[in-house]
Amino acid sequence: MEKINSVAILGGTHGNEFSGIYLLKKWHKHSEQISRPTLNVETLLANPKAFAANKRYLDADLNRQFRTDLLADPTLGNYEQSRAKALSLYLGSKEQPKFDFVLDLHNTTSNMGPCLLLVQQHPMYNLMAGYVKLKMPQVNISRDEDHKSKDEHHLLATMGKFGVIVEVGPQPQGCLRHDVLAWMEELTGHILDFLELYNNDQLPELPKSVEAYRFIEEVKIPLDENGERAGMVHQALEGNDFKPLKKGDPMYITFDDEVIPYQGEQTVYPNFINEAAYYDNNLAMSLSEKVTIDVYSTQ
Repeated sequence: MEKINSVAILGGTHGNEFSGIYLLKKWHKHSEQISRPTLNVETLLANPKAFAANKRYLDADLNRQFRTDLLADPTLGNYEQSRAKALSLYLGSKEQPKFDFVLDLHNTTSNMGPCLLLVQQHPMYNLMAGYVKLKMPQVNISRDEDHKSKDEHHLLATMGKFGVIVEVGPQPQGCLRHDVLAWMEELTGHILDFLELYNNDQLPELPKSVEAYRFIEEVKIPLDENGERAGMVHQALEGNDFKPLKKGDPMYITFDDEVIPYQGEQTVYPNFINEAAYYDNNLAMSLSEKVTIDVYSTQ
């Protein structure tokens, strides 16, 4: 069993997602809250200039810059592309990571509650999912393109030997909500507790399986022939992240008051519904399928 010795907790990968940023400030003053006997935990503000500007990013989404080929491309030099290269020096390369575990803290404007995003596959993640659901049953577990190799993944969380994303909402951009910050703080604490127990081979008895959601695809807001938005998410779907969406259920409503239903044959579970950060790409939501994680699987 590989032990986890070094942990990097990053917040502010997106500069207007405040929960992680202010938790980093809190933990800088009260480091004992994230200290564990077998773990060397460091914290870092990932995108300080975007935070100072109260923007998601200045030039490009930082959390899309960590594919191996992008990090190696010297022609990519805008602020976030350069920042990604600087972070890769701090965190190490994907081939030789300096940290055993990277924990990246995010907010969403969508009503996703506390959410743990697993972006790779390994038996340790199965155990972590079981532990987190045992301790915090309201957490939604999402398997976010965890079939991809580390080199293919563009996410900051893939810069460690292991890594996950904590995604918590709903929280408007550029502000703080007490409940959302508290969820993030609690979930982060459970992850650190899990790593400590994992290192000491002292995990409690866990559920044999837990429910999770696997990403299928992103879908766009209805557009007209000129590429302009022609509608919006239907109110019946708004706020219902991780709830079933069945064929015929209202999905969008156009500005001409036409209801557009979901037309897929498969029942899906939308998340990131009406996420404000995705409006620049006209994305309405992500669709996921419900899956089961075998907690004690060695795969």
